[in-house]
Amino acid sequence: MGHTDRPLIDGQRIETDEEIEVMDLTNGGTLTRVSTAGTEQAEQALAAAHDVKRRMARTTVPERVAWLSAIADGIEERKEDFTETIVREAGKPISGARSEVDAAAERFRRAIEEARALDGEYRRGTTSSHKGWRAVTRPEPIGIVLCITPYNYPLSTPALHIAPALAAGNSVILKSATQTPVSTGILADIINETELPEGGFNYVPGRGSEIGDVLVSDDRINAITMTGSAGAGNHIARESGLVEYHLELGGNAPAIVFPDADLDTVAAACAKGALKYAGQRCSAVSRVLAHESIHDDLVERIEKEMANWVIDDLFDTDTDLGPLIDEEQAEWVEALVTDAVDHGATLVRGGERDGRYYTPTLLADVPPEARIIHEEQFGPVIPVTTISDQDDAISLANESDLALDGSVFTADHDRALSVAERLDAGAVRINGEPSHGIGDIPFGGKKASGIGREGLGVSIEKFTQQKSIIL
Repeated sequence: MGHTDRPLIDGQRIETDEEIEVMDLTNGGTLTRVSTAGTEQAEQALAAAHDVKRRMARTTVPERVAWLSAIADGIEERKEDFTETIVREAGKPISGARSEVDAAAERFRRAIEEARALDGEYRRGTTSSHKGWRAVTRPEPIGIVLCITPYNYPLSTPALHIAPALAAGNSVILKSATQTPVSTGILADIINETELPEGGFNYVPGRGSEIGDVLVSDDRINAITMTGSAGAGNHIARESGLVEYHLELGGNAPAIVFPDADLDTVAAACAKGALKYAGQRCSAVSRVLAHESIHDDLVERIEKEMANWVIDDLFDTDTDLGPLIDEEQAEWVEALVTDAVDHGATLVRGGERDGRYYTPTLLADVPPEARIIHEEQFGPVIPVTTISDQDDAISLANESDLALDGSVFTADHDRALSVAERLDAGAVRINGEPSHGIGDIPFGGKKASGIGREGLGVSIEKFTQQKSIIL
């Protein structure tokens, strides 16, 4: 794979003694082996980012705009390289891989607009003790931003973390998921080819168990943005110091369906929301809470929608579904489905595992006691359970510790808003499946789904601090 398979520290690729084998999910073989960062390289990255952070802070908005524009151009120029790599290392169908590359480039371009909007304010003292005072405020970079990214979006999630951090003038350390370091390695090359000061961006592919604590517990880190599991997020919160956080830690999004909803729209949205990228998305529709009067009708329509989802060659543009990231994840999904059936759920469709592949699965009449109603599945399963009324729906939806996203399907706008206001969720979509998009609208979780909000604009605010200069 060339030099993209090594850590990038202080502008230089570093070869190490340790390696990670990256699987090719299109054929089950080895895609490549990546040199991984250990504690020594983590310390080097921290030192490099710290040494350059004052220089980064003095850079001008036009300089930052030039970096962001060059990165976006580089992503677009290497679109086919990124697309093939994402298909192979993440097991994402080619149409989804192409969309991810487009989203990553657009995130860097949108960050340009946000960088240009960075400005301070003029304020006047109004109290008797401050009469005659004048002040200007100015946003300053927070310092060093540590970005920790997951396997499911190995290019667009790093883009969402890195773009606002650089736009605000911070130095960055990126730790990617061990399953998908190759896409991120190509991105690191592109960033390193810009006029960004050496050390302003550092890439450390490595095992979280080995370098995670070294990075998150270091006093030189000023902000941590991380997408991952609730367990990992809680560990980071315990180990880190006084830093700015955005931790997105998983979801269990309910889709609440009332009798007046357009059931064809609901079925299509639930299928897309649950099955896209084999359900390996924190915003996936994870459970359908259908009014008892329309449960059977909705299950029938969802099953018809699922029949249109194709499992085939990942490089075929007609393919909708691929494998899960590894057999361990497939076994987890299988256990959740087995538990639901053991509790009395009806297996309508699917329920079969072949290695990393798990067939698109539909469960009906799932009892509230089943684990799949309360836990994150990260797989292509649609569990449907019944609700009796609005209060019942809200009570069941809010029982889960995970509270990232949700959906409400109804023709009654007043009811939709009432339910949305009462749901424990960072975002609720009306008559559609959850989607975080490019990052124009802030998103993030409540309860065990995390802390803080992410998006291009709000992230830049999080990665800056206001200084007041008083006259």
